[in-house]
Amino acid sequence: MKQHLAGVKGNIAACKKVAHDIRNQMLNNLKEITAKKQESQESLGSVNPYGDLVSDERTSSIAPSQQSSIHDKGKRKLDQVESYFAPRTSAGSQPSLKSVLASKEVVHRADMCLSRWFFDSCIPINALNSVFAQKAIDAIASIGPGYKLPFYHMMRTNLLRDCKEECRLLIESYRECWRGTGCTLMADGWTDRRSRTLINFLVYSPRGISFYKSVDASDITKDATTLCMLFSEVVEWIGPSSVVQIITDNAANYKKAGELLHVKYGNIYWSPCAAHCLNLVLKDIGNLSHMSEITKKASKVTVFVYNHIFLLSWLRKREGWKEIVRPGATRFATTFITLKSIFEHKHDLQALVTSKYYTDSKLAKLSKGKDAVAVILDNNFWNMCLIMTKVAGPLIRLLRIVDSDEKPSIGYVYDGMYRARKAIKGIFKNVKRLYKPYTTIIKDRWDRQLRQRIHSAAYFLNPAFQYDPANYSNKPEVVQGLIDLIGNKDICNKSSIAMNEVRIYRDQLESFGKPLGIKMSKEMQPGK
Repeated sequence: MKQHLAGVKGNIAACKKVAHDIRNQMLNNLKEITAKKQESQESLGSVNPYGDLVSDERTSSIAPSQQSSIHDKGKRKLDQVESYFAPRTSAGSQPSLKSVLASKEVVHRADMCLSRWFFDSCIPINALNSVFAQKAIDAIASIGPGYKLPFYHMMRTNLLRDCKEECRLLIESYRECWRGTGCTLMADGWTDRRSRTLINFLVYSPRGISFYKSVDASDITKDATTLCMLFSEVVEWIGPSSVVQIITDNAANYKKAGELLHVKYGNIYWSPCAAHCLNLVLKDIGNLSHMSEITKKASKVTVFVYNHIFLLSWLRKREGWKEIVRPGATRFATTFITLKSIFEHKHDLQALVTSKYYTDSKLAKLSKGKDAVAVILDNNFWNMCLIMTKVAGPLIRLLRIVDSDEKPSIGYVYDGMYRARKAIKGIFKNVKRLYKPYTTIIKDRWDRQLRQRIHSAAYFLNPAFQYDPANYSNKPEVVQGLIDLIGNKDICNKSSIAMNEVRIYRDQLESFGKPLGIKMSKEMQPGK
């Protein structure tokens, strides 16, 4: 009505009969209302004393509409905690206007507030690496000023209950995968500081690894029958038909318990931990007399250099310098990685001990210094370092594969051991007396502990190896391992159909022989 009387166009037609004084009065009234609204909005926008918690380096993307969020609700994967708020750090998103205008000082104040909270509450800084950290900040930023943290009681009751329910739904989604593709039960035994023997039970499937529970097995680890009962309890929770194999360490009691479990559940096979076996192989190689001698000499060099910052500072100024001592996947792998690192720094170390910088120093007159120099200038030492790194190279590469969660490793164990022995023979140009000490160690550990029929079958069913005739192993044990598994009625009740499909796969018939199929066999993982 005021716009009608004031003659403001846009929403309603202007009144033609209103007096001029009334028209001016209505116009002034509308201007006052507009001015008050602007003041109110400005006051609300300045409530936050720290400004907008975004910087020119933090970006935002458009949040999905509420309608699309409701529409897609049923399609969300249960194994992901959905983000209902606009991500501020997603790759490729456009910078927001606020992030462009926010000053570095404002961002620093926000970072300081977060830092004070961390330090005051003794929160580990590593918590910032959590996948949920940035989501939490984005959720708070999307609400804006005025958000209050949940109360202590709410966090320990209602919110904890909701998170537990979320985990339960996640595990239920994993169960569907277990029933479809099968899964591996892993029993990871370890000893804590109180000398208790604990076993962590984890379930691995293409969807990922899920933790089930940890058990104090201090009183039962020596009894295979009791261990089998413990394993059976976990198998029943998962579902016996969903478990393909159980993996433990190589101790005799675990092996016996695995065999008893196979008798009880014919479809479940026991396999030793491949990483544990490879560690034992590296340990046995390291215990060879000539290897122990090389390790002691290398230790003299590293200890002497790292105990004198005077020498280390000179080396660190060298172009392309990297630290000599670098941690490996395991203690035994670290020894060989250090030998390789020393060999890579051969010229740097020789340049150091022959430089005027070192020869004029007091360290050159010390007995330990003379011992280190003698090793560094010994050509035989460097030759042995090169040989040892080449021998251990294939084993360490395989250890990284089986110790990683990036892809299922069972299809690579047989090939890794086969290639390791083949590579070692090549290093010594197939001279038996030279390569025999190393290949014997690998063969003994492989035959006595690690090799199982399931490894041979997985090797056969990996197209990356099956369709590589130049490097494929045609040993009878490979096909026999697959036949034994197919012949197990607890695993396959249609063996004739399965064998026909194996023939199609082996001979590259139908889609296996098409160019795209051959190409993807080299690029995709076997299970996909």
